[in-house]
Amino acid sequence: MNPELDDTGLLRYARQILLPEIDVAGQQRLRRARVLVIGMGGLGCPAALYLAGAGVGTLGICDPDLVSLSNLARQILYTEADLDRPKVSAAAEHLRAHNASVECIAYPQAATSEFLANVLANYDLVLDCSDNFSTRHAVNRACLAARKPLVSAAAIRWSGQLAVFDFRLPDAPCYACLYPQGGADEEDRCATLGVIGPLTGILGSMQALEAIRLLLGLASPVTGKLLLVDAIDLAFRTISLQKDPQCPVCTSA
Repeated sequence: MNPELDDTGLLRYARQILLPEIDVAGQQRLRRARVLVIGMGGLGCPAALYLAGAGVGTLGICDPDLVSLSNLARQILYTEADLDRPKVSAAAEHLRAHNASVECIAYPQAATSEFLANVLANYDLVLDCSDNFSTRHAVNRACLAARKPLVSAAAIRWSGQLAVFDFRLPDAPCYACLYPQGGADEEDRCATLGVIGPLTGILGSMQALEAIRLLLGLASPVTGKLLLVDAIDLAFRTISLQKDPQCPVCTSA
């Protein structure tokens, strides 16, 4: 992929390039970047759309599901014409229509440990937009092993959270330090408890923002922290995370 910007690219990304933190060099850096998005639901749709809009050169999108009618209230990449299509196929089509210069690689499967071990070397950064704890723990372990930054988010009912686990840094906590495996209820997901659509849009957009920040080499204010979002009161709260010395995942890594 040629990272150089032609006149069309300079015009398309002009508002970003005006930012001193980005400039032409930063835009070229985004052009070379490769991001893997796990889960193309309420979080993954806005995250991938904003990353494509920002000019991130390669997007890998992973999801085993088909588009259903209940998705359309919050999964903004899809239309009624996409019903019963694989999510990654429909998403890739819409992302390419939004920005033809972005390469979209579709993975119509679950993010298993074996899959992640095989593909993570091809990516600079991972967004965990999944909706279940088993996938989140698998992604956490894989990113830790590969030393890839992980931007994780989750939403349920009117509440959400965002965290950045930058495994390039020494003593970085991991997702299992926050939620030990086996300690969370697998039924706590939007399919059973519900979720308000715009909340997933807020969090997915914030995932894209933190991904862009990290790809540009900027420090993330939520690295090693947990941002809690209360959509009922429109309140935001940040708590610091510490590496758990008893964590079975990252203490021996």
